[in-house]
Amino acid sequence: MKIPQQNNLLRIVAILIVCISAVSCRTINSNEMFKTDPEFKYSEFKPSEKEYKIQPFDKLDVKVLANDGFKLVDVSQTTGLAQTSFSYSVEYDGLVKLPTIGRVQISGKTIREAEDMLEEKYKEFFVDPFILISVTNKRIIVFSGGSAAGRVIPLANDNYTLIEAIAEAGGISDFSQSHKIKLLRGDLTNPEVFLFNVRDLKDMKSANFLLQANDIIYVESRPKYASKVISEIAPYIGLLTSALFIYGLFLR
Repeated sequence: MKIPQQNNLLRIVAILIVCISAVSCRTINSNEMFKTDPEFKYSEFKPSEKEYKIQPFDKLDVKVLANDGFKLVDVSQTTGLAQTSFSYSVEYDGLVKLPTIGRVQISGKTIREAEDMLEEKYKEFFVDPFILISVTNKRIIVFSGGSAAGRVIPLANDNYTLIEAIAEAGGISDFSQSHKIKLLRGDLTNPEVFLFNVRDLKDMKSANFLLQANDIIYVESRPKYASKVISEIAPYIGLLTSALFIYGLFLR
């Protein structure tokens, strides 16, 4: 009579093993981001462009001054709007709509190139126009410890480096991998992906990389398999404990 009871216990244990085996690596690493295949070819390093190029969806502060900057021209007089500071959005196709001159192509130009271009266009309306442009929404996104620690950091200047961004985001934690730092740049449907290693001093030259607006930095975290497995199988352990308790009460 004991054999059937032992078979019942074996069935319970077998069911538990099946449940545990169903906990796949994908479940354990469900918060992983920006995963690449082992054969993935990362983008090659090239000298960083020191001058920022205006991109679609940038927000521009555009000031128009006359007489080579001698006095401020109230461009709102041509639009009937009150004098104030305006932010102009670069549209999806790279055009920006400005007072008096309407829509002009501005995406892909450096700040200097855009200022020179607008000065030529405003010569039709103002004496010796002097243009000042600044991009007001430049920022980067930094995940310094895998997907669990993310920050959006404004780009205060055009010489902001990868190391500065990681430092401002809180550095690299004990569970992060300093030799696996990904940088995604451009359209996320087909971005450039760079891989950095800041573990060794010999690799720091490439890590002194100038960032651009909308860059995404992702520091991969070290897998915590033990703690994740325990948290995943905890419900099954509770189920086994309950099953064994019931078995002890009713099946003996």
